[in-house]
Amino acid sequence: MSEESPSSSSSDSTILSLQHHLASCSRSIEAGDYSDSDRSVSELVEFLNSTSDTVLQEAENEDSERKAFQILTEIHRFTASPSLNLEILEALSFELPKAVCKLACASKRCSDLAESFIDHLLDKCGPREMLSILCDALSSPNELFQTSLYYAPLLSGVAKVLIRIQRRQFEQVKAAVPVVLQILNFMALQTDDEDADAFDLFSKAIDIADSVQAVCAKLMDNQKLHALFGLLILQLMGLVSLASRARTADFLSIVLHFSHFLHFCGLSYIGLITGCDVDKITNIMVQSDRDDEITQFSYVKHGASLTVIWGYKFGDVAVAAAEDIAAVGKELQNNQTKRWQAVGMLKHVFSCAKLSWDLKRHALDFLLSIMDGCECHEAQDEEIDCSYMPSLHAGLLAIQSVIMYGPDAVIRKNAYEAFNKVLADIPSSLRFDILKALIKNCDSSSMIGILMDCVRREMHAEYSKRTSVDNGGLEAKIVASKCPIFWDDSILDLVELVLKPPTGGPPSLPEYTDAVLAALNLYRFVLITESAGKTNYTSVLSKDKLERAHSGWLLPLRTLVTGVMAENQKDYDQLAQDTMCSLNPIVLVLFRCIELVEEKMKLAV
Repeated sequence: MSEESPSSSSSDSTILSLQHHLASCSRSIEAGDYSDSDRSVSELVEFLNSTSDTVLQEAENEDSERKAFQILTEIHRFTASPSLNLEILEALSFELPKAVCKLACASKRCSDLAESFIDHLLDKCGPREMLSILCDALSSPNELFQTSLYYAPLLSGVAKVLIRIQRRQFEQVKAAVPVVLQILNFMALQTDDEDADAFDLFSKAIDIADSVQAVCAKLMDNQKLHALFGLLILQLMGLVSLASRARTADFLSIVLHFSHFLHFCGLSYIGLITGCDVDKITNIMVQSDRDDEITQFSYVKHGASLTVIWGYKFGDVAVAAAEDIAAVGKELQNNQTKRWQAVGMLKHVFSCAKLSWDLKRHALDFLLSIMDGCECHEAQDEEIDCSYMPSLHAGLLAIQSVIMYGPDAVIRKNAYEAFNKVLADIPSSLRFDILKALIKNCDSSSMIGILMDCVRREMHAEYSKRTSVDNGGLEAKIVASKCPIFWDDSILDLVELVLKPPTGGPPSLPEYTDAVLAALNLYRFVLITESAGKTNYTSVLSKDKLERAHSGWLLPLRTLVTGVMAENQKDYDQLAQDTMCSLNPIVLVLFRCIELVEEKMKLAV
């Protein structure tokens, strides 16, 4: 006679205990003893929770997984019995879904069995009550159970119960959507690159979206429901983009499914990339009832922009959305206002730290494609819509972050090219103000250097335009009559911002080498150009400005540079040599600036 293994004996004991608890619950509920039934159900839940805690702690133990599967099988057998009183099943339905889904964390087959259990509850119990129970279970697991194995049966249940609700459908959908999004948001941000959890849950999200669409089809006149559905799809597009990490091709099937919903929602690529459609459905949601549900949709604008980027990268996605991406690009190229709106929307992509560089790379390619063929024209002052300038400034800041932190030279180069093209698309009367704001709000030496060079390039272009026309011609008179935009005394304020920071004292070296060198080159360029042209637009040749630059910027900087170089000349390590090499260009330009200023100061006396 063979001996029974300890693990088998333990499993049998567990099943017997479970059967005892289930029988106790049945007796007390049938007897109508509410106090005793509450106690019996609590003891059952405590028993199941204790078992699930043990199973999770022994995740690699096959015996533990087998025990969890046996428990779930027994629960499913008990609740699916045709002879079971419906009153007993309804009483257990309030507590068992959460406890059962905790046991589901043991394995995929346990999770599938938990889903079958919830499906049975949905068949027998009221849909509105079940939706509330499922949402409560979704909202309350502790950290140990925050996995797709726990969430998948519950999300599947939500998808199935939504279409069974017959009354107050909008209110029920509105209550369920934030709970679902909270889970998907958590999983999208927490999942690792190789983790399949997010993919599995977004597959369940497709089922939920299908159910919401079915509800919308029944309530075609409910604008708020349709707006909520649109926001849901865009939020899901944003979250799936975050979850995809560097595996965009792996999530393509999910994106294709979500793209099919766009036409039903009344959302178009041009409306999404300009933000118009987002504003439209957002306003519908908040216009009358002071709804705060919009706070749950923090990635809607990301999703709107990325929906178009996915369509730009993958032709099948654009086909699924019934869109012509080439026509969208052409419309943006031909309309400056929509182009500016697109830059404002794309800032959400470029500035999102959680988003993969792969999608940011595609977004840059899309931006370059619409900027390369755009029809630029210099608008008159009265034609310029200044309301877009804050959004353009934010867009340039976002592109700037890609220039600074891009993982490879190609994406940084493309970001720099896109930055310059967006900047060139802004009227020159506002371009200088944006550049000044970017410099003043930047704390990166290298980026300040790049921005200073942009200013110098703009000044050179403006100067060349004023001097390249035929002397004495009508065109020359028109150009000469215009007040220069970049050539004013605020240029000196920018130079001072770097050479004499607001915090006091000269700039920190060698940390701010790039910024200092760019500021000195800009100052030298202005000084030489104003002298050669016998102009003084910037007041750089005024006596007080010369003295201020000489004693306030250049001489203190010379003292600092010579001191730092003297200290590093004594050392022979690599750091000292690198410091010397970085300061040499500054020394050359600095001493030339001092010579020029002293020469002009003599003439100004």
